[in-house]
Amino acid sequence: MAPLIDIDDLPKNNANYTALTPLWFLERAASVHPERKAVIHGSVEYTWRQTYERCRRLASALARRSIGAGSTVAIIAPNIPAMYEAHFGVPMAGAVINCVNIRLNPAVIAFLLGHSQSAVVMVDQEFFPLAEKALQLVKEKLGSSYKAPLLVVIADAACDPKGIKYARERGAVEYEKFLEGGDPEYDWKPPEDEWQSIALGYTSGTTASPKGVVLSHRGAYLMALSASIIWGLHDGAVYLWTLPMFHCNGWCYTWGLAAFCGTSICLRQVSAKAVYSSIAKQGVTHFCAAPVVLNTIVNASPEDTILPLPRVVDVNTAGAAPPPSVLYEMQKRGFRVTHTYGLSETYGPSTVCAWKPEWDALPLEAQSRLRSRQGVRYVGLEGLEVISTKDGKPVPADGSTVGEIVFRGNLVMKGYLKNPKANEEAFAAGWFHSGDLGVKHPDGYIEVKDRSKDIIISGGENISSVEVENVLYTHPKVLEVSVVARPDDRWGEAPCAFVTLKPGVDAKDEESVANEIISFCRSKMPAFWAPKSIVFGPLPKTATGKVQKHLLRAKAKQMGPPQPQQSQPPKPLQQSRL
Repeated sequence: MAPLIDIDDLPKNNANYTALTPLWFLERAASVHPERKAVIHGSVEYTWRQTYERCRRLASALARRSIGAGSTVAIIAPNIPAMYEAHFGVPMAGAVINCVNIRLNPAVIAFLLGHSQSAVVMVDQEFFPLAEKALQLVKEKLGSSYKAPLLVVIADAACDPKGIKYARERGAVEYEKFLEGGDPEYDWKPPEDEWQSIALGYTSGTTASPKGVVLSHRGAYLMALSASIIWGLHDGAVYLWTLPMFHCNGWCYTWGLAAFCGTSICLRQVSAKAVYSSIAKQGVTHFCAAPVVLNTIVNASPEDTILPLPRVVDVNTAGAAPPPSVLYEMQKRGFRVTHTYGLSETYGPSTVCAWKPEWDALPLEAQSRLRSRQGVRYVGLEGLEVISTKDGKPVPADGSTVGEIVFRGNLVMKGYLKNPKANEEAFAAGWFHSGDLGVKHPDGYIEVKDRSKDIIISGGENISSVEVENVLYTHPKVLEVSVVARPDDRWGEAPCAFVTLKPGVDAKDEESVANEIISFCRSKMPAFWAPKSIVFGPLPKTATGKVQKHLLRAKAKQMGPPQPQQSQPPKPLQQSRL
């Protein structure tokens, strides 16, 4: 018998192993397509060669200020070139980028800056006063131990120039001046260990202090490629930044676009008119958006709409489950929608409703119902399951038994910063626990039914707020809706619908419209699922377009129980219980 050969006795060396990092994507793009447009923002345009030089300048300027490994650089900005450049320049210096939501208040931003110990704060001129207030709060809290971060202000021609003057007077360094102090040929070094942190992002913190989600170079590399491949992003794609780059690092498309040498069209403020205009005038082929943004697009006024589209435009949507009715309207207009799902802790979306050719023969309405499911795992994710909240075992693939959605693999965060208790809970039993409730269909596709905190329990029966919302979205007068629990003296909780009516709908007699909507719901679902009360008005949203249900829950709780005569007894329903 021949002796066994130890086939694994082959060591790593510089020729056959390099730590994974998405930073190489930028170097390659500048080498392969140096004169192709990389970033466009109004009249400002940068090629890939210029973008690479600017990112190296940023890295060099930071390094010269002793900002590197172990440092965190916060950036408070909308979708502008500097935000894109920071995704490369900051980690090229060895530091960690912390993108801050521009819609947070000073107190929350102060917590983020203090918790992350940000050594540098880069801020768009429009949001400089916000950053200034936040830093003042940090200073008041820390007292004599406070060390002011380096302040860098980013100018934008779309803003009042007085803002830059104000920032300079307060000691801020202007971004372009800061870059001038850096070397365009800076010899940046990739991380020695791909587990090194590349980004820090914070959860919403709606029920407690925000948690700092730490991501690695390895995970960012794999997600950038996985997300792009799953979506069919192609070489030279023209991508419109409707999704904020500060949200999950733009779902890692900040790095993915460099891998595919695409062009970023920066959109400072999102509107249906701006989206249609960019498609028509700048050749946009792809964009990402939350379902509420899609709803705005399909309900845009005729003067803001450009139809038919000059080409099929690929749209990636995630967040709350998109109502089938909205997906149907997007398809009718020529948009090809891919539905994805994930969390900050999974680098953004990490599951996809992978489309099957045989579904093309189905009616559009049936296709829309299929597209609304959250689907299967990305190619870079190794484990996705729906487990029982009682015993942790996988639920049957029957499309009705509800369990918690859990993840496992390379697209899961390193962990929460300075929060061992939260890490222990999040990673219990070798899975990342999402807190989202869903079912698994016979074909293996998962479907989110609700967040565990959003389930409405009426008379002991579980009501999915998402399913009630899907029905309400089919009402011809409803533009936007969010359903939450409202206290009920008899049943504990009852559904309460917060509704924004479509433009042109006469809402003078709100009671009549509310009764019409409730009757509509009763004809489409079990009676006790139908909202017992309707509240009209605009919905509070995050910067990414997600409805802030925690604010609506607080308002419903403050409203208290409806009058006794409004309460209706629930009818029994055969369904799984948690």
